[in-house]
Amino acid sequence: MTLYIKAGCPWCTVAEQYLNKRGYRYTSVEVRRNRPALDELLAVSGQTYAPTLVAGDLVLRDFGPDELEDFLQEHNIRP
Repeated sequence: MTLYIKAGCPWCTVAEQYLNKRGYRYTSVEVRRNRPALDELLAVSGQTYAPTLVAGDLVLRDFGPDELEDFLQEHNIRP
């Protein structure tokens, strides 16, 4: 999984804490200071909001903790 984040984004911090606490393995990509990463985010999700989680072909855009939990459960994504 890849988690696209922006430095200073409180929702991004919450998403990372959620995934870490539950033992998920993911790659965190900071896009605010990295133009190629921002372009990659736009290509995979069609937008530039963070946090955005990409798991295979699945994309969860601009979400909060409840949406993240629902997404992971709905798609049977386990740590």
